Amino acid sequence: MTRSTDPEGLREAILSISRNLLNEGGPASLSMREVARRASCTHQAPYHYFKGREGILAALAEEGYLALETTLREARRRSAGASPDVVTRTAGHAYLTWALANPGVFRVMFRSDMYDFDAHPQLREASLAARAQLRSLARLAYGTEDPHAEVTLWAYIHGLATLVLDGPPALGAGDEVQRFAHDAIDAPYFTQGTTTGHDPRRAEVLS
Repeated sequence: MTRSTDPEGLREAILSISRNLLNEGGPASLSMREVARRASCTHQAPYHYFKGREGILAALAEEGYLALETTLREARRRSAGASPDVVTRTAGHAYLTWALANPGVFRVMFRSDMYDFDAHPQLREASLAARAQLRSLARLAYGTEDPHAEVTLWAYIHGLATLVLDGPPALGAGDEVQRFAHDAIDAPYFTQGTTTGHDPRRAEVLS
């Protein structure tokens, strides 16, 4: 990469390179020295824009949360007027698609050991904005303000993304496991939850 003489251009190049490094090898692959090497700049140049490695991770996580918030908001807009079931599934597919397209950043966003939230207030605000979209979806899907509903919806979608990216080989690989995850969002369990009452036949099967 040619060294940029534009300060903002170099900052964006550093972030782009860092995203690629996270996608290639996870957080362990991201070093300031490697970022500088790929950006064709001095080893000290990245420090003019970010306070070390944590600063880069925090900036990428902030961008990730903002992008996720936009993704969910756009999903709501596209499905406006549809039933709560359809709106929720549309948003679920959008969340999963975004996570799989941005694996490195997605993994870092939810790693509280990667950065100090208190030291990055804009990152905290971005994460709360994304969560507000999830809270709104849960209210629509389940018809309640109960925070457990929000966490349940979030865990289902987020868990699917995590299983695809880092889960066991038994789930499959590549396009196969991605289709499986999207099918899980279309499955009735996504919005209907568990059955009520006692079914002896079901209990016998599970015993």
